Amino acid sequence: MAKILCVENHPEYLEALESMLEEAGYDVVPARSGAQALVLFANLNVQGVLLEYDLPDITGGALRSEMKRLKPEVPILLFSGVGSQTPFLLRFFDSYLRNAEHPEWAFHDLER
Repeated sequence: MAKILCVENHPEYLEALESMLEEAGYDVVPARSGAQALVLFANLNVQGVLLEYDLPDITGGALRSEMKRLKPEVPILLFSGVGSQTPFLLRFFDSYLRNAEHPEWAFHDLER
């Protein structure tokens, strides 16, 4: 079973994501801050990361950079409702999932 690190500081979003991913067959490791996520990421064998951009202690971009430095092979998906900044931010992530601030939840592949 693939292990996914799910980083989200809003408890209701984290619970929903955890439930959705577990129903899809993933082993979910939740984190509510960038610091917690980085420790988990460094110490666990995760196959992917679902990362909120707006965290209280670090931006998703900075956290993504540190994670890619540690394990460049692990895909990191942006989970956010950052709106107009999305096209710019997507250049740095492997894919993204819009959060519940938007009516649709959809995965998007990036054009490289």
